[in-house]
Amino acid sequence: MRHVLTIAWKDLRSELRTKESINAAAAFSMVILVLFSFVLDISGDAREFGGGLLWLVFAFAGALVLNRSFAREQSNDCLDALVASPLPGWALFLGKALANFALLAVVELIALPVFGILFNADWLRFPGWIALTCALATWGMTVIGTMFSALTVNLRLRELMLPVLVYPMLIPVLMAAMQLTSALLSGTGITGDDWVWVKLLIGFDIIFTSLSLALIDVILVN
Repeated sequence: MRHVLTIAWKDLRSELRTKESINAAAAFSMVILVLFSFVLDISGDAREFGGGLLWLVFAFAGALVLNRSFAREQSNDCLDALVASPLPGWALFLGKALANFALLAVVELIALPVFGILFNADWLRFPGWIALTCALATWGMTVIGTMFSALTVNLRLRELMLPVLVYPMLIPVLMAAMQLTSALLSGTGITGDDWVWVKLLIGFDIIFTSLSLALIDVILVN
């Protein structure tokens, strides 16, 4: 875990020094939310479309953060040095995933209050469930995005290929997050029928985290 935390801290320091990805993702989220606030009718509340809109914004903004995960290592052959180092591949992947998770969490913490103001959404009604839903869904997005960032790092059109590859894989996560968020915004909370979406998020995170840790060495070497 010391190697994992070292990689995560390195990526976070690199991002905090330039603020390229987080500024772009946060600005993108704000612009999309403001534009949709003018387009959509917000005379009532956001329970009918809030979950879908919010997670679409997170998915598109997340691509801006995840795309830089391995791309920042290309200068001066840093990625080759990391692969050739005694550092285990799973530690490299997990460290970058933790850093990406933290960056996405910051973007979400910025966007949630703005969404609440613009769309009359009350996030204080079920804060625990909101935090759990965001954590599970964000980790699923992070694992898939970090894996495909490693897979497309050497492609010439990686900015285009990453969303094309990632978004179809994220359909289960986004569907579950949208359903749970809409249920929480409606004020009903997580009922019996909604537990299947919670189980889907947990299962997705476990399965794809395990697959990513098992396959990352093959991806990095090839």
